[in-house]
Amino acid sequence: MKLIAPSVLSADFAHLADDLEMINRSEADWLHVDVMDGTFVPNISFGFPLMEPMRKYCTKPLDVHLMIVHPEKYVERFCDAGAWSVGFHLEAVDDPLPILDLIRAKGVRTCLTINPDIAVERLVPYLDKVDMVLLMSVFAGFGGQKFIPETMSKIRFIRSEIERRGLQTLIEIDGGVNADNAAELFRAGADVLVAGSAVFGSPDPIQAIHTLKN
Repeated sequence: MKLIAPSVLSADFAHLADDLEMINRSEADWLHVDVMDGTFVPNISFGFPLMEPMRKYCTKPLDVHLMIVHPEKYVERFCDAGAWSVGFHLEAVDDPLPILDLIRAKGVRTCLTINPDIAVERLVPYLDKVDMVLLMSVFAGFGGQKFIPETMSKIRFIRSEIERRGLQTLIEIDGGVNADNAAELFRAGADVLVAGSAVFGSPDPIQAIHTLKN
């Protein structure tokens, strides 16, 4: 599977409707929505008020990535705001299972995420309990960072675990994704690539998405 999820964090918020229409016309599969609270990560992005216009103008599924503390307080509201999938960080919670249940009860797909400094083995017990795992290939909080090469071995490890257990869990990668590493990421076993600067910073975003996907 080769899915591309441009990150709206890199869009032009003064012309958001135009950028969302571009996504609609492109080969992008999802729109990735990064939500930051200024506490879990040292940056603040946006919340519920922006979800409504994104849902209104974007025809692609909204893939919501919560970089926040206490995700249990907010996951249901993001589901109600139009999220197609909701992910949160394993390292932000004591027990992810009740939160995954909250998301699933809303009929929304579940995702569990880790930062690069979290052992990838910590995801293994949850591979059969989520629809997707998101491996950050940069540290969550800012766009435009350089891809961390060690991510490749983590992808291969998780892919082998998924295949060994006969699961359908997807692997998503976020951070430093571009035309130079997309093919290698897919070969390593990734299913979904999140791309921000590589898409919205391109002079031809639609072609950039086509290149990443193909």
